[in-house]
Amino acid sequence: MAGIALGLHGGCGTLERSLQSEADWAESREHMAQALRAGWKILRSGGTALDAVQATVVVMEDSPHFNAGHGAALTARAEHELDAAIMDGNNLAAGAVCMVRRVRNPIEAARAVLDGATAVLLAGDAADEFAASVGLSMVDPSYFTTQRRIDALRLLQQRAQSGAFVPATEAEKHGTVGAVARDDHGHLAAATSTGGFNNKPPGRIGDSPIIGAGTYAQDGICAVSCTGQGEIFIRRVAAYDLAARMHYGGQSLQDAANALVFDTLASHKIGAGMVTLGATGNPFAPYNTLGMYRGWITTEGDMTVATHAELHNIGKA
Repeated sequence: MAGIALGLHGGCGTLERSLQSEADWAESREHMAQALRAGWKILRSGGTALDAVQATVVVMEDSPHFNAGHGAALTARAEHELDAAIMDGNNLAAGAVCMVRRVRNPIEAARAVLDGATAVLLAGDAADEFAASVGLSMVDPSYFTTQRRIDALRLLQQRAQSGAFVPATEAEKHGTVGAVARDDHGHLAAATSTGGFNNKPPGRIGDSPIIGAGTYAQDGICAVSCTGQGEIFIRRVAAYDLAARMHYGGQSLQDAANALVFDTLASHKIGAGMVTLGATGNPFAPYNTLGMYRGWITTEGDMTVATHAELHNIGKA
């Protein structure tokens, strides 16, 4: 039986190192470590992979360093429209929400949709109303806003109004958080949450809440959470493509993930990344950008977090 394992990402397209203080970088790494510990505590106690990925993502939604929950990106109208999805590889059950504005932790709303078993995806006000009806914590939309996102939106809109073409950085364009886990029964799960991208059109929905595009899990094959320009991930059905390459094509997890990130998705000239986990072995997190917030705990219990190329080994979880 494969051992328990856990991986996460906090979005590809990490900022240039000089654009944040070392204290900010250290805090973002610590928040990733806290997220990993939250999920690992569940796995070590015999809990499910599904519970573990939810707990991991909740911590990242509560951190201002990531584009999900508190700290999420703003639309062109300076509003928040949040998306999330979760999937159980044991039975292919899935739940997702999109364009929510009031539920504090969108991943909890996605889990409630999964548990309700009457829908896979709920949208907008109806999704918020559903979240409130099952007792989830609700907040004023201003809870999600941080000064960093306000400044980023203002800069992007000023560029557009000036008529000067200045390409947005990967960090300005998008950001997502996600987690994958394998429990002591060998079951897999994946979860993803995002605020989309800065200055996005109101009503825009990316790949994160679309099962098979940004989120997928199937026992015996893989679990994956994606990050990058969602429109391309949707068109490529990227998350399911990873599973298909392994299941039907016989590729290893690493070969399939590398082909997707560095060939298929890169051919569209986009930044892309993902955190993946197979039926056996340890998490694998390829990306084709300057960096990607990422971390994992191996089957041996060793914890690692990173933002750029260098890895920070935390020690035993």
